Amino acid sequence: MSKTVARASLSIVFVALLAFLGVDRYLSATETKAAEGLPKEAALERYGFFLEEVSREIGIDFHHQAPVLDSKLDHIMPQVASMGAAVSIVDFDRDGWQDIYVTTSKTGEANALYRNLGDGRFEDVAPELGLADVNRSGTGVSMGGVWGDFNNDGYEDLFLYKWGSLELFRNDGGKGFTRVTEGSGLPAWSNVTAGIWLDYDRDGNLDLFFGSYYPEDLDLWHLEHTRIMPESFEYARNGGRKYMLKGHGDGTFTDVTEELGLLDQRKWMMAVSAADLRGTGYPDLFIANDYGTDDVYFNENGERFVDAGEATGVGFAPKSGMNVAFGDITNEGRYSVYVTNISEPGVLVQGNNLWVPEPGSSPTLRYRNMASTFKVDMGGWSYAAQFGDLNNDGFVDLFMTNGYVSADRKSSYWYDFSKVAGGNRAIISDARNWPAMNGRSLSGYQAKRLWLNTGQYRFQQVAQAVGVHETYDGRAIAFADLWNRGTLDIVVAHQRGPLLVYRNTTAEDRNWIAFDLEGSESNRSAIGAQVELHWAGNRQLQHVSGGSGYCSQNQRPLHFGLGEHTHVEKAVIRWPSGRTQVLDSPAVGTVHHILEPSERESEPV
Repeated sequence: MSKTVARASLSIVFVALLAFLGVDRYLSATETKAAEGLPKEAALERYGFFLEEVSREIGIDFHHQAPVLDSKLDHIMPQVASMGAAVSIVDFDRDGWQDIYVTTSKTGEANALYRNLGDGRFEDVAPELGLADVNRSGTGVSMGGVWGDFNNDGYEDLFLYKWGSLELFRNDGGKGFTRVTEGSGLPAWSNVTAGIWLDYDRDGNLDLFFGSYYPEDLDLWHLEHTRIMPESFEYARNGGRKYMLKGHGDGTFTDVTEELGLLDQRKWMMAVSAADLRGTGYPDLFIANDYGTDDVYFNENGERFVDAGEATGVGFAPKSGMNVAFGDITNEGRYSVYVTNISEPGVLVQGNNLWVPEPGSSPTLRYRNMASTFKVDMGGWSYAAQFGDLNNDGFVDLFMTNGYVSADRKSSYWYDFSKVAGGNRAIISDARNWPAMNGRSLSGYQAKRLWLNTGQYRFQQVAQAVGVHETYDGRAIAFADLWNRGTLDIVVAHQRGPLLVYRNTTAEDRNWIAFDLEGSESNRSAIGAQVELHWAGNRQLQHVSGGSGYCSQNQRPLHFGLGEHTHVEKAVIRWPSGRTQVLDSPAVGTVHHILEPSERESEPV
């Protein structure tokens, strides 16, 4: 037995002992006791913002339904069917108001597209537009959806990833959607849990990258065997495959995964996002994997991706990666990466990762995990997280949701869970060997985290103080300025729970600026474009993303808080085409709609 395996086995035995003694139940009760909130005016004065949950008030009444899989899995169904609550933001009809798409995961249940009516209310238009009835028997169920304009006609199209038949929908001028899956080049069946749009080769056409969680040949509703679980809790290699599909601009795609060097280890991919991490102009990939180490793939001029996980320092610590979000947390013009994992006080403490690039490490790039330094490491059984300036003070904050299975409050599954984790791969990988859950909870009823960036290399946890008190099993998070007020509101999807919308009120003395980019030579969605904002000695970098977090996608416009400052020196836009555009002294307190300039109008690169 290797030293690594021996240490892991001893750790698991200790975990099982603690769980048997009931330590987990006591600490879980402590964990879920939310701190007392502040009155709105007091929160505004102390923290600069306050959140109010307004879903029902604005016309949103959506409750996620979990998948019901093969009956051979009934004894652990809450675990294996613990995904599918996703949320993405899109202005599908280009009316200037951000809309919300949300998924459910039970056969026969309908997804919803909430159109923003512009008067403070929302209306579900998915049935009439063709995006509701997508969980039909025999086709699998929804896990998430991401938006990108694959044909560059100015309207955002939908890639719906599923456990089952993946779907592609063309946006017909904001008036409806046409299913164009057949002939698109998507695989016929795959158990996908994460997907994004990107333009990996910068040819102006959007590409798709996604990964299968369970092996792609499994029909989870008709299992021939029960050997479907991970073979290890640290180095599992029996998950699904990755897919990179090159887009041709007409709704058709070619699988180029193998030729780009991405067809490999069959890790259990949970989340992915893409950004130019090294300043090369090409989007790199950062992948969070369950039951193992995370991955970083450097994009070499759109011709090949190179596995840089170990070179960057990311590929050494096996955990349970759930989320990928990029944020310029120190206003130094570089992205840190937040990856969530599992922690249960007194039982299992992996800690979330905040990968901060070491100074001077670009373009080779090396990261250091500074989550404990910044005080954002302990988040329970963590899922989605997003960076965004929620109080408009000029520093991006971090909101995170959590909770795995909330069932019987007085009975925990942790002891049995730990026993299985300590078994050999033959035991772990076969669902038949897993003890029945019998209605017990597993890291349920957890208090959410909202870490306020103090600007002093530390975050402060203020979730309950500013209005977040729910303890549902959180999955996806999306940020959007839903009421066009210059503040980022929050939408949270919950497994077997409601879709919640938090309306954000920020202090009146806080200023802001936003940029809504549209590509011309670049892809029309401007996915991959970067804006570096300069003001009052600050320099903050953001990028247009084709998917961020766990099963989530934020609004397309980029939002910057400015604090009390009323003047911006410049905004430097780097388009995917390679062009650079400089906006001198752009006005604050407005959304700047920017069309990519011609070559003659842009700055030299």
